[in-house]
This record gives sequence, C-alpha cells and structure tokens, in this order.
Amino acid sequence: DYVVVKMIPDNRLPPRHLHSVHTGKTFAVIKWESPYDSPDQDMLYAIAVKDLVRKTDKIYKVKTRNSTVEYTIKKLEPGGKYHVIVQLGNMSKESSMKINTVPLSAPDALKIITENDHILLFWKSLALKESNFNESRGYEIHMFDSLMNITAYLGNTTENFFKVSNLKMGHNYSFTVQARCLYSGQMCGEPATLLYDELGTGEDSSAAKTGRSTDVAAIVVPVLFLLLVTLGIGFVVLYMRHRRLQNSFTAFANSHYSSRLGSAIFSSGDDLGDEDDEAPMITGFSDDVPMVIA
Repeated sequence: DYVVVKMIPDNRLPPRHLHSVHTGKTFAVIKWESPYDSPDQDMLYAIAVKDLVRKTDKIYKVKTRNSTVEYTIKKLEPGGKYHVIVQLGNMSKESSMKINTVPLSAPDALKIITENDHILLFWKSLALKESNFNESRGYEIHMFDSLMNITAYLGNTTENFFKVSNLKMGHNYSFTVQARCLYSGQMCGEPATLLYDELGTGEDSSAAKTGRSTDVAAIVVPVLFLLLVTLGIGFVVLYMRHRRLQNSFTAFANSHYSSRLGSAIFSSGDDLGDEDDEAPMITGFSDDVPMVIA
C-alpha cells in the first residue's frame, strides 16, 4: 500500500544552493534554486547587493517560475567586495554570499633604467588593455627592501614612469607598480613586480639579464665585425700575393721560353744568381807565387 502526500509550499523558506557561477571585473553571475521543487506559480525574488567598500546598497528584482534561477549582477567595480542577499519578495528567510570581483590587471613591460644617482621605473599604460581604467586614476609604487625587511610606499603618479632615489649600496629591492588603490586601499589593481639587485653595481637584477646581454652584444658584435674585416683583408692580401707570384712566374717562364724547342729552358742551380754575386776577377799575380801550368 502507498499514499501520495503533497506538501504545502512554504514561501517563508530561503532560496537554496546560492553560489557564484562566474565573476569578472564588472559583473558576477549567481545561481540558486527555489525554496521548494516545481513552483506552480511565479515567484518574486529580491536580490540585495551591498558594496562593502563604498558602503552602498542596490536591490534588483527577478520574477520567474523556474526551479533554478541564474542572474547576472552588472555595474560592479574591479577589485570590489560585495555581499549578496537573495530572498523571496515577501521578506522570507534569506540566503547570502560574498563576492570579490576580479581586480585590474598588472601593468605590462615594467623595466628599470639606471642613471648616475637614481633609477627610473618604466611601464606600459594600463589603459591599453583595460577599458575600465582611466589614466587619471594613476598608479602607486611600493618598494620592498629584503635586507631590512621593510616595505615602503613611494608615492603615486599619473605618468608611465617614476623616479626612485636614495637607494643604498648592497641592498636588494623589489618594486611593485599597480593601479592606484581606491577607498583606503581596498580596491587595488594587480601589482607588477620587478627585482633590483643593488650590490654596488647599480644594475637591475631582473633587468640585468637584458641589460647585460645587451652590453655583451654591444661588445661581441663589434669584435666579430673586426675579426671578419681582418679575415677579409687577410684573404685579399693572400689572393693579391698569389696573383703576383703567379704573374712573376709566368713572366719568368715566358722570358726563358724557346720557340725552337717549344719549351722553357732553365739553367742549373750553379748558374743561377745575380751578376753582382759572381766571383771577382783576378787582376794580377804576385812575384812570390810561382805559376804552375798544367
């Protein structure tokens, strides 16, 4: 035996399984289920969004008969913190959750240029890839001294560079650049970090690879070029010398060529030599030396 029981819907129950499906920089998709299965009529939901940073509230309303409800909350701020409450329109029990939107991205191409008594931080404008970023908001720069274990706030700027002075010799620093934090530092962008090794060389440790490789290239390339030029000149000299020897030999052979014999005639080694090297002529004989005639 069995019996079918139909439960009386209780509109005082809270929505079930409230959770976030997807969170972006300026929106969040939330999802929940009705207080009971298979509603037989439209149900009015009230969605209250409390901005925990700005201390403001917004209320949205959704009317549906679906058992599963999905809703997109728009016009949020990057890096914001929100408290979302969902309940039926009759102010029944509520379901709540917290949402943190995605912060602005970190600036790209952060690099260091070393000057005589200071360094310059450079980076690309964040507005190139973030449509929600306005240059008037600016950037803020922090520095961490690993030797002293101290983090310092250096300041903010609306430019794409920042000057840092008074660095101590032998200290290692980490610099971070991010979109300026709003509302007492509660809404910040993602930081871009760069290491700087100041071990008396005044060079950037992370950018040193690029800088040093550039310096090495600046030395190696001219040296290789000079070597190639030297080798080229050497080959030209050898070639000209070879041609000169070949021409000298050809002229020498032509001067000893006999058209009657059809070949070149060369004397023996004893006959070779300049006329100046021949033995001197005998000019006379001494009376004391007898003459012997064979």
